[in-house]
Amino acid sequence: MIRWVVLAAWLGWCAAAGADGRRSGFEDMSPATQALQRDDTQNPAWLWLKDGEARFARDCAACHPAASLKGAATRYPAFDSLLGKPVTLAGRINLCQERHRHAAPFKPESDELLALESYVAWLSRGLPLAPPDDPRLAASRAWGARLFSQRMGQLDLSCAQCHDGQAGRRLAGATIPQGHPTAYPIYRLEWQGMGSLQRRMRGCMTGVRAEPFAYGSDEATALELHLMQRAAGMAVESPGVRP
Repeated sequence: MIRWVVLAAWLGWCAAAGADGRRSGFEDMSPATQALQRDDTQNPAWLWLKDGEARFARDCAACHPAASLKGAATRYPAFDSLLGKPVTLAGRINLCQERHRHAAPFKPESDELLALESYVAWLSRGLPLAPPDDPRLAASRAWGARLFSQRMGQLDLSCAQCHDGQAGRRLAGATIPQGHPTAYPIYRLEWQGMGSLQRRMRGCMTGVRAEPFAYGSDEATALELHLMQRAAGMAVESPGVRP
């Protein structure tokens, strides 16, 4: 029953967000792939999420009760005062590893990191993305907006040319989405596994034959900041499934 209440809330938010013309990539998927995301018992991302739930209960809940993190994923990237720059949700998890558990950070795209990030993101499912109104983020967010519109790679294409200018058209048989980061981390059928938003961004950069930004780099974080601002108000649907 709770699952259906959450789903109804999520669909309501999707409808509200769509009133301004923005669309989740979920709407561009086949009915079969949509069904995988809708049904938690069929969603392959659930394996990572349940692992993340167990890890969180064991390693994190003493400091951060799960209920206290409802909505947390809607506010990242956020500014870290000690580092003096923005960090992503994955970056925050790793900072907790280092600062509070005195443990080595998880490697980018590791199952452990994706599991914890999936669980924390799921705690915010159905809530609207709410990027912080923090003036310390302004410079990085503006940089991300420039990166989004900057042509790159041997194909001399920008993110905006595809995800703004060509969204809804088809490329190699697939619909070009608007590129809103509402469902990350996602299980992608092409990957046969989970991946972060930054993995998807790097895949796009490779596709236009550009040098991908390093995981956790200032450039990747700035672009993620812009994407979250661009999707502000749209519903979190993590964990997502994509083709």
